[in-house]
Amino acid sequence: MKDSHVAVDVKRAAVDLFSTRGYANTSVQQIVEAAGVTKGAMYHYFESKDDLLFGIYDSLLSMQKARLDEIIAREGLVEDVLRAVCIDVIESSIDHLAEATVFFRSVHMLSTERQREVTLRRREYHDEFAGLIARGQAEGRYRTDIPLAVLAAHFFSDVHYLSQWYSPDGAESKSLVARELTDLFLASLSPAAT
Repeated sequence: MKDSHVAVDVKRAAVDLFSTRGYANTSVQQIVEAAGVTKGAMYHYFESKDDLLFGIYDSLLSMQKARLDEIIAREGLVEDVLRAVCIDVIESSIDHLAEATVFFRSVHMLSTERQREVTLRRREYHDEFAGLIARGQAEGRYRTDIPLAVLAAHFFSDVHYLSQWYSPDGAESKSLVARELTDLFLASLSPAAT
């Protein structure tokens, strides 16, 4: 997938249409009309509607993974690094709520090959995140009575559920929500919680 203003316009139109009409109910023609481009222009950047759906997620995941790697590279106390990672993934998910919503509603419609690729990419992120929890466990900072996979899933279930209840027009800012969810998660990791 190449990148240009055409690709950005097509992705923006697709996100809008997929979030309002659904992936299955949106045609390529509707996307190109909304983006103000031709089908040929769209197909120059995306091989198919499947490629476009994957591209929406790829952009979000690539950005979040780069930020995760940057935060981890700064090093520091595990609780500070994990806090920064949690806040970042929540805030960036809220910043890209429409894209995340479209993806989680439509991931099952991707081709089998793309679904496998998504699984591998998500696993990379989750493994690094779980590695931070494991580091905290090894240092005696986090509980060990619950499997690591369950602890990580506990956090990400909150992140993935944001699109069901969070509204940028609501009473709480994204920063406040990020801090509150992070505080709840980190408190649940405390050995005192056992």
